[in-house]
Amino acid sequence: MFSKKFLKDIAKKEKVDFSFLEKNFRAGKVVIPVNKKKNLENPVAIGKGMKVKINTNIGTSTERKEIKDELQKLAEAVKYGTDTVMDLSVGGNLNKIRREIIKKSPVAVGTVPIYQAALEVEKKKGSFEKMKKEDIFDVLEEQAQDGVDFFTIHAGIKKDFLNILKKKKRTAGIVSRGGAILARWMYVNNKENPLFENFDTVLDIAKKYNITISLGDALRPGAIADSTDELQMYELFVLSNLVKKCRKKGLQVMVEGPGHIRIDQIEFNMFAQKKVCADAPFYILGPLTTDIACGYDHIVSSIGGALAALWGANFLCVVTPAEHLRHPSVEDIKLGVIASKIAAHSVDIVNFKDEWEKDRTLSLSRAKRNWKEVFNYSLDKNKAEKYRNAEHVSSDDICSMCGKFCSLKLIDSCDLLK
Repeated sequence: MFSKKFLKDIAKKEKVDFSFLEKNFRAGKVVIPVNKKKNLENPVAIGKGMKVKINTNIGTSTERKEIKDELQKLAEAVKYGTDTVMDLSVGGNLNKIRREIIKKSPVAVGTVPIYQAALEVEKKKGSFEKMKKEDIFDVLEEQAQDGVDFFTIHAGIKKDFLNILKKKKRTAGIVSRGGAILARWMYVNNKENPLFENFDTVLDIAKKYNITISLGDALRPGAIADSTDELQMYELFVLSNLVKKCRKKGLQVMVEGPGHIRIDQIEFNMFAQKKVCADAPFYILGPLTTDIACGYDHIVSSIGGALAALWGANFLCVVTPAEHLRHPSVEDIKLGVIASKIAAHSVDIVNFKDEWEKDRTLSLSRAKRNWKEVFNYSLDKNKAEKYRNAEHVSSDDICSMCGKFCSLKLIDSCDLLK
């Protein structure tokens, strides 16, 4: 699948032993999303013993179709440290948009192919409910040819789950767009999920291009009241069997996780997924620990993401301040990426000396009031410098908060730290 040299380069980048990376990669506990049709500039390893990675969702909507905005978001996400991006476009020329994003992106690009399949059928036949399995696989093949590195495949939601949903009402129903498309299709056509029924065909296409499968959680909770409910757990067990199928065919696979989760249930959710899915890399969509922080969900996600990563999550999805409210702006993407980087780094400090050294170096610079170095080691250098220089102070050696009563200066004057 990958050459020994490639894996050695990844191990060096990740700052882990080659033998450790190779062992866990071969066991399916680490994935490296890279389509065989391209040489990816900045590939990353996701999974056991690796640094926590983050993904940023970009893409057009039915209301916002301009590719220029999405390319700006891509550039901003990469600038502030995203490890991958996903093109979730549902508006405009989807093929053109995807190809431009892949062309411009130095990081792995993922997609949710069911979006394009549904949209194309809607355009041709008037309703995505008329979608056939061939419509889906044509899209998978086309996107694979374009160089997509990982697919989100919602194969875990089954037709009989709709009966459970009907009997046991959820507060937020189904919040996964892919899950909702498939649920509606199954309801109208009274047929099984075509991605579940034809999962081997999905794997054949993915294997041909070395595409990593990301098993989508179509029934993730979209409200705290739904967290860790029956439907979420049922789908998880289906996904565990799909993980086995992927590994049997020699495919890289990761599992997507919940959504809105009560803070005291995060540890259990991480444990359950890792146990049931045989330590497959876990890609967390949040988790959001409260529903009432509209406009601040990037902060909520950072809280949930840090706890999830501490307890075993490997891959965090960026949540922006615009979540549930609007199509995110470039600034929203920036704030979301930084919030996710804070969560990931907070856990990496525990496990990686080079990450811990970043904080130590910044703290030493702060103690010496070496502002230039403080800015250099800050996640958002521009903001740190802007805040520092926003007010005139009597000396470059102090800030406007403590002034002449700066604690660091007072201790310096005592020679206690020399």
